[in-house]
Amino acid sequence: MLIGEYPCSIDAKGRLNFPARLREDLGLRFIIAKGLGKNCLFVYSLEEWQILEKKIKALPISKAGVLQSFFFASASEAEPDKQGRIVLPANLRGYGKLEKDAVVIGVSDHCEIWSRDSWDAVCAATDSEVLASAMEELGF
Repeated sequence: MLIGEYPCSIDAKGRLNFPARLREDLGLRFIIAKGLGKNCLFVYSLEEWQILEKKIKALPISKAGVLQSFFFASASEAEPDKQGRIVLPANLRGYGKLEKDAVVIGVSDHCEIWSRDSWDAVCAATDSEVLASAMEELGF
C-alpha cells in the first residue's frame, strides 16, 4: 500500500529523489502522468496503469477519447537510477508547477507529486467539518 508524505527536492536537471519506501511498492519502473482534476502528477505502478488503461478503454468513445489524450499523451515511464532519482519531463513539471521543493504522497493505489506550495495550500484548505462529514459517510 502506498502511504505517507515525503518532502523532496527537484534539481536543476529536473530529477527528483523518489522515496525509497514508495519505490519498493511501485516496482523498478512506473508511470508518471498528469493528475486528473489536480495540479499535481499521478504515479502508477505498471500494474495499476494497466488497470486504469483497461477502464478507460471500456468507456464510450466520447468519454474515453478525452481521457486517453489527457493521460496517455503526457505519460512518461520512470526508472529510478542507482541513487533513486527519476527525471520529471519538462511538460509534467510545468503542469504540476514543480520547480524545487516538492512533496510525494502515497494515496493507497498510486502516488502524487505536488509542489510544496500547492500541497501546503491543499492542506490548509482542508476543513475539519468536511473531513468529519466524509468520515461519517464511511461509518466512522
